[in-house]
Amino acid sequence: MSIQVDTNLAYLQNKLGISAQIFTEKYANKSVTEIIKEEAEKGNQLAIALASELLNNVNLVMEIFGLANSENRLEIMSEMTDEQLNKFLPEMDKNDLVQGLNFFTQDKLLKMLEQVESEDLVKVVLELFSKEEVMRLLPEDQLDKLLQSTEMDKNKLLVHLKSLPPVYLAQMIENVTGSEVEDTNHLNMIKTLDGFNPLEFKDALVSLQSTPKQELVLSLSKEHPELMQLFDPHSYANMMNTYKDKSEVVKAMNVLEVDNITEMIKELPEDLLSIVIAQMDVDKFAETLMKKNPEVMAQIIAGNV
Repeated sequence: MSIQVDTNLAYLQNKLGISAQIFTEKYANKSVTEIIKEEAEKGNQLAIALASELLNNVNLVMEIFGLANSENRLEIMSEMTDEQLNKFLPEMDKNDLVQGLNFFTQDKLLKMLEQVESEDLVKVVLELFSKEEVMRLLPEDQLDKLLQSTEMDKNKLLVHLKSLPPVYLAQMIENVTGSEVEDTNHLNMIKTLDGFNPLEFKDALVSLQSTPKQELVLSLSKEHPELMQLFDPHSYANMMNTYKDKSEVVKAMNVLEVDNITEMIKELPEDLLSIVIAQMDVDKFAETLMKKNPEVMAQIIAGNV
């Protein structure tokens, strides 16, 4: 098998020191391998040197096979397997990889984001929304989930409850006891809440009205940012889908680690994956082709001119 690309014949002819007329007459329909072999057998020292250089001279390979031409790069990649194509991805610039995410639908992007580590998902979310917006836009059941989480320390909650106006503290107590609060002293109401058993305390928290509940969770998340990882990934995805378009989501995904983005790009079909790879630095493309896919390089050299 061989891979056919538009070879830079003039460059090859010049490197071998052959006149244009002779080159055209003798080698018009021969492969690079055949041309170099015939010239080397004739004792052409330039051909002998060139045969060795083709294995390790990146600039030479770029010139002879016209790798600066994106069509040639795409032609080469059209014959490559997923495994061979994937070898280029770790060598690519992060910004080029991120641009490749535009080939996915927004629905697919969000599904992939749901699969990343919670810490990384939160980074993307906070590129798109302020914490205040997150608390306002997330469903209330997500705020309740955080407040009721086993990872939530009661003492942390009591500290932040002190920042709420007394009227909300009184409502929390009344929602659990069913009785009107007579002593509305702020500190005394905090002590009352502290005295509730775990179930009563959680009931008091979720009974808060939406606005003070958002303020409470916001206050907690500002002091303990890791708490934002407790929200469901799907809720974050729905929020992004509702309020942001794909271009905004892709731009925000630049905060992800290269490894995360690379794994996502691997899910593209081969034709689109090739287009993404074709955007990489040409020198880097040639170097990766030679070092990581030598069998492909051999097919190119053996290809017809």
